[in-house]
Amino acid sequence: MTTARTPTRIGVYPGSFDPVTVAHLHVAEAAMERCRLDRVDLTVSVTTLGKDDGRLRPSEDRLAALHELADSRPWLGVRRTTHSLLADIADGYDVVVLGADKWHQLLDPGWYGSIEQRDAALRRLPELALAPRPPWTLPGEDPAADPPVELAVVVLDTDPAHHPVSATAVRDGRHEWRARP
Repeated sequence: MTTARTPTRIGVYPGSFDPVTVAHLHVAEAAMERCRLDRVDLTVSVTTLGKDDGRLRPSEDRLAALHELADSRPWLGVRRTTHSLLADIADGYDVVVLGADKWHQLLDPGWYGSIEQRDAALRRLPELALAPRPPWTLPGEDPAADPPVELAVVVLDTDPAHHPVSATAVRDGRHEWRARP
């Protein structure tokens, strides 16, 4: 007799994670629950788009910190990628997890070369799980935030206390916002 296995659903949460914050973990947990994921991979790109890589800690240090964090969370994976474009990073995943600020970057055709290339990249994306991050708008709140192509988009229910949390603020001294193992 064979037993049917439930397929594993995996989400990817790309970012620089310099450092990983309590908000990153909160968003990953919200995506797990809302999208019925078995694992969320925090994924660091070797070459980031829109960030000064010279100002970031080396990717090896950030990955080591993520592995330490994931050691006590079996649902959390850590990956490194050579891809920079989100459509390439998300290839093979069931869900891609983003904050509303990154969603607006993703909609900017300047990253792709043309609107047509942007739309082709967006069509390759799996389901999107978007985390609110005021003042950035979400689909349905503002036409500028609506997807220009058919995409499955869910908005995550996150605690508003996490909305102002940022890695920049942690680097500037808000150490209580740093995620701990």
